[in-house]
Amino acid sequence: MKKMVLLLLFISFATVYGQKPALQIIPQPVEIQQSEGSFVLTKASTIGYNSQESHKIADMFSLRLNLSTGFSIKPQDKAGSIQFNLNKAPVTQLGNEGYSLVSSANRVIISANTPAGLFYGMQTLLQLMPKEIESKAVVKMTWTIPSVKITDYPRFGWRGIMLDVSRNFFTKAEVKQYIDQIARYKFNTLHWHLTDDNGWRIEIKSLPKLTEVGAWRVPRFGQFGSRTAPKPGETATVGGFYTQADIREIVQYAQDRNITILPEVDVPGHSMSAIASYPELCCTKDTSIKVNPGSSFSEWYDNGTFKMLIDNTLNPSDENVYEFLDKVFTEIAVLFPGPYIHVGGDECYKGFWTKDSACVALMKKMNMTKPEELQAYFMKRVETILKSKGKKLIGWDEILEGGIAPEATVMSWRGIKGGIEAAKMGHDVVMTPTTFAYLDYQQGEQTIEPPIYSSLRLSKCYTFDPIPEGVDAKYILGGQGNLWTEQIVTLHHAEYMTWPRGWALAEDFWSPNASKNWANFIQRVEKQFDRADVEGVNYSPAIYDAIIKVSENGEKMTLNLDSEVPGLDILYTVDGAMPNIYSPKYSKPVEIPDGPVTVRVVTYRDGKQLGHLITLNPEQLKMRATKN
Repeated sequence: MKKMVLLLLFISFATVYGQKPALQIIPQPVEIQQSEGSFVLTKASTIGYNSQESHKIADMFSLRLNLSTGFSIKPQDKAGSIQFNLNKAPVTQLGNEGYSLVSSANRVIISANTPAGLFYGMQTLLQLMPKEIESKAVVKMTWTIPSVKITDYPRFGWRGIMLDVSRNFFTKAEVKQYIDQIARYKFNTLHWHLTDDNGWRIEIKSLPKLTEVGAWRVPRFGQFGSRTAPKPGETATVGGFYTQADIREIVQYAQDRNITILPEVDVPGHSMSAIASYPELCCTKDTSIKVNPGSSFSEWYDNGTFKMLIDNTLNPSDENVYEFLDKVFTEIAVLFPGPYIHVGGDECYKGFWTKDSACVALMKKMNMTKPEELQAYFMKRVETILKSKGKKLIGWDEILEGGIAPEATVMSWRGIKGGIEAAKMGHDVVMTPTTFAYLDYQQGEQTIEPPIYSSLRLSKCYTFDPIPEGVDAKYILGGQGNLWTEQIVTLHHAEYMTWPRGWALAEDFWSPNASKNWANFIQRVEKQFDRADVEGVNYSPAIYDAIIKVSENGEKMTLNLDSEVPGLDILYTVDGAMPNIYSPKYSKPVEIPDGPVTVRVVTYRDGKQLGHLITLNPEQLKMRATKN
C-alpha cells in the first residue's frame, strides 16, 4: 500500500508539472512499479502457457497480436518470452480476478489464480503496448512493452454495463462487439435488457407469439415519446429477436471473455410487448394493444407520479400470469448460467389493478391496504418460480415497495437511497444511480448534444463511490452503468454514449478509491481516445467543450466559463464574431454587455481547436441564468 501511495503521488506531481506518465492504463492498477528499459516483441518471440486453461488466454492474445503485427506466433506448452501461468498455489491477495504482470527486457510473465485473472492481465498487457495494437490491419513498427511490475485485483465483484435492446434491436454481431469493448476495461457483467414495451427480444419456444408479435413494431422515426401511435391495419416491420441458438452463442462468447450475462425480463410493468402478444395477461384484456413504437402512452406529473393511458402491466391476481412466467423463466434459466435473473419491477402503474375486481378481491383476501403490496405479492411469487429454476431474483429498487421478496437483490437506480435501505435490511445491492451511472444522459453542452432530459458529465461519473457512508460494504456487490436506448439506434451511437464515461465507471468499480486522480485520469482518457481512433470505436469528445454558466444580478448577466480538461484555453466572443485563436481568452468572469448579445465559446490547446463551437443567443442566455 505504501508503494502504491508513493506512485500515486508521483503521478500527481507529474501531472501538475506537465510530465506525462509513461503508463496509460484504464482502470488504474492497484500497484505499479516501473523500471528502465523495455521488452521488444519480434516475430521470433514466443508465447508460452502452463495449463489448458491458460492455453485459451494465450490463444486469444496471439490472435490479437498477429492481427496487428503480421507475426505468426503460436502458443506453446513450454516457457515463452511472453508467458501465461496459472498459479499452482493460489495467491490470496489476487483473489479470483487479480493478476500479476512482470515485464523486463528479456521476458513478460502474467500469473493469476484463475483464467479470469489471466484474461485481465492480458488486457493490461495490451494497453502497455503501442496504440497500433488496436489496428485490424498489419502495422510495421517496433513493438515494445515497458519494464514494469504490476499487482492488480478489483475492488468490486460486480462491474456491470447494461445494454437495452428492447427500445432498439442490436444484432448478434453488434452485441458481440459491445462485449469485446467492455471486456477490455475489465467489466464482468453485461445486464441485457431483453424485454420492454417496445419489443420482446428472446425466443420462448412454448410461447411463440412473444417473438411473432412482440418482437416487431410499426416503423417510426424521431424523438421517442413524440412519435405517432400505431394505426389500424399498419404492418409491424421494425424489430428483431435472438433465437435460443443466438443466445447460447452470445452467452458463450461472453463467458470466453469472463463476462456473465444477466438477462432481464421486465415485469409486471413495462410489459406491453408481452401483452400485445397475449392480451389476456393484463387486467383490461385489451386486444387492440400493440407493441409501442415510441409514442406517448403515459402522463407524468411534477410530484414524480404518473398515469398509464394504455395497460402495460401484468395482472397479479391471475394464475395464468404465473403459468406464463413459469414457462418464460424455465426456458431462460437454462440459457443463462449466471446465478441471477433480473425481473425489472420498475415504474409499475397500479391504476388498472385498483379498478379490477379480481385484484381488489385478492387485496381483501390478503389483508392488503395499498396496491404496492400487490406488486410485492407478485414479486414474491416470481421469486418462488425463479428459485425452482435454481436462480436468484434481482430487480430495480421499486421492489422494496410494499415489502421486498425475502432473498431479493436490489439494483438501486433512483439515486442511492433504495440501495442504502436494502443493505440495511440485509439484502445485497448493486449501485447504479441515475446521478452517476446513466449512460443515455447528455454528457456535454446541452445545445449540441443529442437531446435527452438530463445530463451526466464524465467528471461526475468519476466521483462515483458505490459504497455509501454508513453502509456495511459486504452488502454492496458493486456498481453498473446503464445504457437505455430510446434515442440510440446504432452501435456507433451506443459507443458514443458509453465512452469515455464507461472508462470512468471501470475505474470506479476496479481501482482503489484512494488512487483516483482526475487530472491523471484525463491524461489516460486522451490516450484511450487515440487507441479508439486506431480501432475505429466511437466516443464522445464532450470533455473538450466549454462549460458555460450564466449568473444574473439585477439587470446584469455574467459569463462563467470552465472545462473538464485542465489547461485548455477557453476563447469567447460577445460581439457577434466567430471565436478563434485571436479572440479573448477567458481568465475571470465576464460581464455580458447590455442588448441582444450572442455569446460564442470554443476551446483550444497548443493553438489547435479541440472543443465544439458553442453559440448561445440572448434567449438561451436568459434561460440559463441563475440569480445571485
